[in-house]
Amino acid sequence: MDRRAVTGTTAGSDVPTNLPAAMTGRASTAKAAVGDKPVFAYIASLPQPQRSIAERVDALAAETLPGLERSVKWGMAWYGVGDGWCFSCGGFEGHVKLTFGRGTSLSPVPPATPIGMGKASRGVDLGSLDDLDEGQVASWMSQAAAMPGFGKR
Repeated sequence: MDRRAVTGTTAGSDVPTNLPAAMTGRASTAKAAVGDKPVFAYIASLPQPQRSIAERVDALAAETLPGLERSVKWGMAWYGVGDGWCFSCGGFEGHVKLTFGRGTSLSPVPPATPIGMGKASRGVDLGSLDDLDEGQVASWMSQAAAMPGFGKR
């Protein structure tokens, strides 16, 4: 994976943080693949704190959505139930972006409008585990799974 050093250190360490070059503004260069293993590998490739955030989002999705399916697409983890994808989770410099494809239909509507993800997409940027409101995110996951999915698996 193409890597570029990013100024800074991981929490509690003087070791420089290395982020995949794409994490500085775009999704990673992770190859598209269907299934749990590629998503777990993608999450494991993230530096801290993004890895811990993505691990918790993934675990929350598994706890919340029976029949959850995972895939790596467009350099991010994608999650779906039924006929299409419900949301994505991707690591970027300084945060993890959780995006719901039909986010404008969720209640309440998630606050962030992601660039390049479609007019109906909404989500949240999570800079730490403390930013993750598990009750709200689980509600959004359930609402998204109850709607027709977007894209094809």
